[in-house]
Amino acid sequence: MGRNKKWVQIGIFAIVLIIGVFTIITNLSASASKKYPQQGEKATNFSLVGLDGQTHELSDYKGKVVLVNFWGTFCPPCKEEMPDLQKQYDKWKSQGVVFLEVNVDKNKVTVQGFMEQYKLNMPVLLDANEVVRKLYGVMDYPTTFFIGADGKIAVKKIGQMEESFIDETISSLVSKS
Repeated sequence: MGRNKKWVQIGIFAIVLIIGVFTIITNLSASASKKYPQQGEKATNFSLVGLDGQTHELSDYKGKVVLVNFWGTFCPPCKEEMPDLQKQYDKWKSQGVVFLEVNVDKNKVTVQGFMEQYKLNMPVLLDANEVVRKLYGVMDYPTTFFIGADGKIAVKKIGQMEESFIDETISSLVSKS
């Protein structure tokens, strides 16, 4: 009986080991196959409601240069880059460049208060459930996607941007369109 008990234990251990290895391999291959839009690829379409109450869909801006910035009021670098984004928005909006500020805060009132406090009037889209953030694989804030008139992601910038970087990147995209 003692001999059989040992074989039963070895058998159970082998089954647990096989299940563990299978689970690890399945999880690794699933995360590797999850494809987020990358530089040079077509930007994935999305639809979000803005602070203005209107639904904004990325495909509505086909043929235009679009800046999609993921940010939150809780993020110090996001707060610091907002005045530079606003200046660039003011500069480029008359030339058809679209700015979509995708906010991931849970509270709309907080976002409205922030925009008023800093006198910002860029279009803000609300992604409280983080659907679009996940769709784009955004893990750090701020993260900005510069999309060319061809609908492809020209530049993906993780982290705070200087105004000169925003201006140069948009200038480059506008000259290509």
